[in-house]
Amino acid sequence: MKVLVINSGSSSIKYQLIETKTEKVITKGIYEKIGIDSEFTYLLKNGEKKKINKPVKDHTEALQIILENLISKENEFINSLEEIEAIGHRVVHGGEEFTGSVLINKKVIESIEKFSELAPLHNPPNLLGIYSCLKILPNKKQVAVFDTAFHQTMPNVSYIYAIPYEYYVRNKIRRYGFHGTSHRYVSMKAAEYLGLKLDELNCITCHLGNGSSITAIKNGKSYDTSMGFTPLEGIVMGTRCGSIDPAIVFYIMDKEKLSRKQIDDILNKKSGLLGISGISNDMREIIKAAENGNERAKLAIDIMIQSVKKYIGAYIAELGIVHSIIFTAGIGENEPNIRKKILQGLEFFGVIIDDEKNFKTKGVYGLISKPESKIKVLVVPTNEELMIAIETELVVSQS
Repeated sequence: MKVLVINSGSSSIKYQLIETKTEKVITKGIYEKIGIDSEFTYLLKNGEKKKINKPVKDHTEALQIILENLISKENEFINSLEEIEAIGHRVVHGGEEFTGSVLINKKVIESIEKFSELAPLHNPPNLLGIYSCLKILPNKKQVAVFDTAFHQTMPNVSYIYAIPYEYYVRNKIRRYGFHGTSHRYVSMKAAEYLGLKLDELNCITCHLGNGSSITAIKNGKSYDTSMGFTPLEGIVMGTRCGSIDPAIVFYIMDKEKLSRKQIDDILNKKSGLLGISGISNDMREIIKAAENGNERAKLAIDIMIQSVKKYIGAYIAELGIVHSIIFTAGIGENEPNIRKKILQGLEFFGVIIDDEKNFKTKGVYGLISKPESKIKVLVVPTNEELMIAIETELVVSQS
């Protein structure tokens, strides 16, 4: 099945056209700065990128150009839009209502709109992509694939916060977790590698990028995860602070005379690696600075590493039996030194890393632990778009 995967942001549309049978990406691209100084970048058949400046006023115009590009005789990606059999949309928040992917209809859209209150930076842009597709391709089956759905298997001991229970009942304040599509995909791949059925697998998946989260997976299902009510909780990230004492928020607001929006910007956009290092949210730039002797850059790296290590240790205790620790996403896949430092000290739990394999494994699938390691350590490049395409095909075939 040819599936068009859409990841719509506030001023962008990322897309991939995927043939699910072969798992081949026919083409992919991104329309950026929609409504401003728009740029359209896409992948040619020979693997080269092509960029064009073509201003558009909204997501619908951008999508129209993307679709025209797919069927252009110059590129020959597909002969007609009829070849697109379904459209899969990444949607960040599905609340407690969605435990899996679903066909998009009026009721689903109303629910996504409702959950925009919980994900104001993500759900509204996701809806823009859905509305645009419904307008241009009204007869195509469309599927919503939720980041939160994978984590709906967590037991209440993992998702209930220790605040008055009435706030959960009335306002649904609880741990939701995010990056679910990525955690699900890499755990499936790990089960295949280890020769286990997915429902036999206990693993800890470390999605480490600009946004990062750690998930404890028990019998193939999410049991606990580091991100919470929002993607702000958990480990130290590129610009997000991760878990801190909540009283700090009120203290800074009082001392600095900050508004709610100002403190929200500080915690989400000016903290984390950027806030500590004062240099960047990009781990590559921070590593370079640390190698040149920048002490704050070194501190930022060390704090991030320690925060990951804490969650891994906690999740080993929660799961009891752990078959694998999995690294994925930008940092997890490409920074062997970071992986090595995270795993140092976990030898007591039976983690024995193979330095040679670790440093050879960058951005590719591979085992980086020694044969005698009780817990196998894997690097698994994530592929959320493929997971969305597979989910879309499954939902459409069952409809």
